[in-house]
Amino acid sequence: MIGEILRTFLGWCLLLNIAILLLTAIIIIPLKHPISRLHAKIFGLEEKVVLRSYFQYMACYKIAIIVLNLVPYITLLIMV
Repeated sequence: MIGEILRTFLGWCLLLNIAILLLTAIIIIPLKHPISRLHAKIFGLEEKVVLRSYFQYMACYKIAIIVLNLVPYITLLIMV
């Protein structure tokens, strides 16, 4: 019973996190130059640094999704 609830919870977490990652990618990739110019002006950084930060954020977020949502979800699928 608890395993089933936890599996459902992790499944929804996984779905929502993937949706957030995809939404971020859909916004950042085509609009990277206008957004990076705006953020560079706001934070006083170079545009190259801001662009690199976007993709580092997406890479770290993807790794966190895999480690914190996908792996436990698959483990519970195997166990229960």
